[in-house]
Amino acid sequence: MSDLIRLNKLLAHQTGISRREADLLIEQGRAIVNGKPAELGQQVTATDLISVDGKSIQHQTAAYTYILFHKPVGYVCSRRAQGDNPTIYDLLPAEYHTLKPVGRLDKDSSGLLLLTDDGDFAHRMTHPSFHKNKAYEVTLDHALEPLHRQMISDCGVDLEDGKSQLQLERIQEGNDTDWKVVMHEGRNRQIRRTFTALGYTVTRLHRTNFGTYELDELPAGKFTTVSV
Repeated sequence: MSDLIRLNKLLAHQTGISRREADLLIEQGRAIVNGKPAELGQQVTATDLISVDGKSIQHQTAAYTYILFHKPVGYVCSRRAQGDNPTIYDLLPAEYHTLKPVGRLDKDSSGLLLLTDDGDFAHRMTHPSFHKNKAYEVTLDHALEPLHRQMISDCGVDLEDGKSQLQLERIQEGNDTDWKVVMHEGRNRQIRRTFTALGYTVTRLHRTNFGTYELDELPAGKFTTVSV
């Protein structure tokens, strides 16, 4: 690797921490470059000797990894278990445990989840400015009223963190409880909160598409590598 790379990006990729956590290591003086404490914003090359807490950090030699995972209901998108709830990493081989979710699905949701060690890719997929559509199959506890459908699609629903506007499409004609929902924002539990604000409970939320990626027939709990 002859080109310059930001140290925090290298540390994040090689250790599985976030760039913010890497910056904290640098601020604390725990990252050393060529025998001297590293500085925030520092860039390094393949000839630089880097260590954290005395442990040598190898430069990136392998390509980034991208996997498409079918998350089952009941698993959290975290490396640490939350109470009795298992994490998605319980279903993934150890070699993928440093990968980070690109966006999240809550414990009660299922479907397509991307994981990677490429922070730039994750940013492009999740930041609203890139307009990456995500599609979900949503089941409500009772039929959606026409007025509420119009509110959600045309003018949006006011939530505590701003207006939520979703694209709605019937999955089956005559069925007003099962809907295809398309969005590109992805605020925390946005779909659930939108319907809750109008008096509905989402009983099933399943992501089928994220940008150009599709879940297809991948079984629950399984994954496949993908390219970008």
